[in-house]
Amino acid sequence: MTAAAAPVAGSRSWTRWLLRWEVLLAVALAGLIVLGNALSPFFLTAGNFSNLLAALMEVAIMALPMTLVIVAGEIDLSVESMAGLGCTLTGFLWMSGVPMWLVIPIVLVVGALGGLLNGLLIARAGLPSLVVTLGTLALFRGLALIILGPEGVTNFPAAFTAFGFGQVPGTFLPWPFLIFIAIAVVLGLILHRTWIGRQIYAIGKNASAARYSGVRVTRVKISLFVLSGVIAAMAGIILTARLSTARADAATGMTLTVVTVVLLGGINIFGGSGTIPGVVLAVLTIAVMQNALRLASVTVEVQSVALGLLLILSVVIPTSAHQAKSAIDRVRGGRPPPADSVIHGERSGGSSKEEQS
Repeated sequence: MTAAAAPVAGSRSWTRWLLRWEVLLAVALAGLIVLGNALSPFFLTAGNFSNLLAALMEVAIMALPMTLVIVAGEIDLSVESMAGLGCTLTGFLWMSGVPMWLVIPIVLVVGALGGLLNGLLIARAGLPSLVVTLGTLALFRGLALIILGPEGVTNFPAAFTAFGFGQVPGTFLPWPFLIFIAIAVVLGLILHRTWIGRQIYAIGKNASAARYSGVRVTRVKISLFVLSGVIAAMAGIILTARLSTARADAATGMTLTVVTVVLLGGINIFGGSGTIPGVVLAVLTIAVMQNALRLASVTVEVQSVALGLLLILSVVIPTSAHQAKSAIDRVRGGRPPPADSVIHGERSGGSSKEEQS
C-alpha cells in the first residue's frame, strides 16, 4: 500500500465505523435524552431513570433471545403469551401453597416446554414460524385463562415483590436490570465470540448451505426456541414481582414492542445479521422515548403511533441503506446491475451482435 493510499483506507474505515447502526442509535439516544430534559425538569433524575428502566425490563429481557431467533431466520410471536402464562402459573402455584423457591423452577420448565413445542413444529415439522407462533400465542394465553380465569392473585412474599420494584443498594438501577445485563452479556458472547454464534449467523444467511456445511440446523433452531420460552417465562415472573399481582392477561401487547426493539437494534428481519449491543441500545432508546412522551403528557394513542412508526423505520432505513450500499459497490467495481433491474432487450450489446451474426 502506498503512502497516499493509507490515509484513504483509514478514512474509509472511520467512515464505516461512524455509519454503523449502533453508533447511529447512540446518537439518537443522546438526542432523546436532550429532548426529554427539555420536555420535563424531572427527566434527568435518578428516580425517573429507575422508573423508565423498570417499565421496559420484561420487554428488554424477552428481546434478547428473540434476537438470536430472528438472526437464525425465524420469529417467535408467542413470547407475550408465554410471559402471561408464566405470570399466571406463578400466582396459581403460590396460591396453592407451593413455596416460591419451587414455583420459579416449575414456571421456567413450563417455559422450556412451550419453547420446545414451537421448536419441534418449526424445525422438525418444517412449519413456518410466523404461523406456528401465532397459534401458540393463542394457545398459551388460553391456558392462562383456564388456569386462573378473570381472578388476580396478590399477597406474594415481601422479598419477591421487593425484587420486582426494588433497586440495587446505593444505585438507581432496578434489580431486573442486572438480570437483563447478565443475559445480554452471556448471549452477546455466545453470538459474537463462539462457534455457536457462527452457526446461528450461517443458518440465518442460508439454512440449506449451513446444513450441507455440517451445521445441525434443526437442533440449533429448537434450542433457540427453548431459550426464548424459558426467558419469556422468566419475564413473566419478573412482571409478577414488579406488579405484585398475577393475572391471566398480563404482558398483553408486548410482542409488538419486543419486535420493535429487536429490529430497531439493527437485526435483519430476514436473518443473518445484527448484534446484541445494538439491541441493548434500542432498549434504552425506546425506554427514553416512551418516558419522555409520558412526562410530556402525550396520550397513549400517540405513543402507540410513535412506536408503530419506529417499527416501520427500523425496517425501511436499514433495507434502503443496504440497497444503496450494494448499488455503490456495483458502480465502484464496474459490475453490471442485477438481471431483474435491466429492461428486456437492453442487457448488452454483445448478445445482439451475436444474434445479428
